[in-house]
Amino acid sequence: MAVHAAHLYVSLRNFCLGAFRTLGAEDSQLPFAFEHHVSRGRPTLYEYRPLVREFVEARAHELARHEDARVAIEDLRAEPAAAVFGDDPFRSVLLPLLLAVAEACGGFDWDDTAFDRVYAELEATLFSGKRAYGALAPLVGLSAGSEIPLGAGLRVRAAATGELARHWPEAQGLLPPDFGRETDRLCVLELVRDLDAGEPPPDAPAEIADAVTVIRLATCGPVAAGPVLFERLDWRPLGIKPVLPIAATAPEGEATRLDVFRGRLAGDLLERLGAADEDPDLGEALDRWELALFQAGPSREEGLREALAALLGGPDGVWASCMRASILFGKRIEEPGADVVRRALVEVLMHGDRLRLVDTLDEAMLGLRPRPTGYFARLATSGPVGASTAA
Repeated sequence: MAVHAAHLYVSLRNFCLGAFRTLGAEDSQLPFAFEHHVSRGRPTLYEYRPLVREFVEARAHELARHEDARVAIEDLRAEPAAAVFGDDPFRSVLLPLLLAVAEACGGFDWDDTAFDRVYAELEATLFSGKRAYGALAPLVGLSAGSEIPLGAGLRVRAAATGELARHWPEAQGLLPPDFGRETDRLCVLELVRDLDAGEPPPDAPAEIADAVTVIRLATCGPVAAGPVLFERLDWRPLGIKPVLPIAATAPEGEATRLDVFRGRLAGDLLERLGAADEDPDLGEALDRWELALFQAGPSREEGLREALAALLGGPDGVWASCMRASILFGKRIEEPGADVVRRALVEVLMHGDRLRLVDTLDEAMLGLRPRPTGYFARLATSGPVGASTAA
């Protein structure tokens, strides 16, 4: 076979050979699954399938201490193209490579052809001009009748049966309770991105957290992702990372549904969320509102007041924020509840210029101009049927 990086071929082959020697000495303990395959009009076929994945995973710590593993890790870290696999080459490259070779061999009887085929797939990932990156996080607290694009490579879709377990066998113990069984636990939040050669993977935990925030804003639902996300590169497992705590914790509330309209709103909000990086008060309002979702009693009420004050109050504080919110919504706001703050955040993000909106509300309060028509008010008059109540 044509080899692009001869030093990697040698060191990775030596690692796999050494691991096969170690694991083969214990193959009497290798568990098997007994499967039968039924075909109409044909005899039933029975198959013993070795469960090499669980067997290897249980001995991964010992294999990582081998000298062959140390040399292979050093070669991978010295290869610029392998930087995309992160800081733990053993978990992201060596262990998946070993598992793939063992499964191709049907155990621990070495086969050069099987290794060459698996290694060629690895080189195709390392040295191809483009790479297909993906990250999946299980979602709880909402359902969706169809795939909902959010933009920036993010989408909500139904989880395919067995897709996590097929690539990440340890996934079953890392999923939310009842995921895949309850109606509000059947979806995943997926990030897909094409990477140029040498381009690092995106910050998936941060992007998934932003997507959860805008879905919460758009639906008022108790949505959460995680507790971990699963990364892949060119459809090979890349790693498992924790989801940020604020996004991985489910607020109290009734499960909701993400329809096309709410998905479009969430996508618009996601596009505008970057404004919070340049507007500290907007960022503080978002943070305080989201934290208040997990609080109760006086702490929750105080957090919501501070969120609205940061958003619309400025130096004038809570009373001014309530007055401006009253003008914005066309009804008297005396105490900012969670939904008032959520809707105010949506209005500000969709307006695009928070300070200008505050000035406009003040002018309307003084009678210098008509009250501005907010996002939800526009939907009530010109949006699709049901849009005025969808958020």
